[in-house]
Amino acid sequence: MKNLTITVDDDVLEWARIEAARRGTSVSRMVGDFMAEMQRRQDTYERAYLAWRTDERSWNAGGGDGVDGDTPPTVRKSTLQRSSAKGGAE
Repeated sequence: MKNLTITVDDDVLEWARIEAARRGTSVSRMVGDFMAEMQRRQDTYERAYLAWRTDERSWNAGGGDGVDGDTPPTVRKSTLQRSSAKGGAE
């Protein structure tokens, strides 16, 4: 393990000491746990993103509904007419 020196405002350090005591741990352990959790979240996100990017089904479905990211959804003309009529009346 390596040591790390950080600079924080006095009120932040006071809060961290109280919070660490409440949790039954040290400020150092709390900061280390926080950083480890952030690393796990980032790794999980990157793995999920990579899996999504390499999933051929999401790129080749071609349904035209906009869900697959391949083709934009179809907008009905009547929906557009109602929206513009409603917008003009307000």
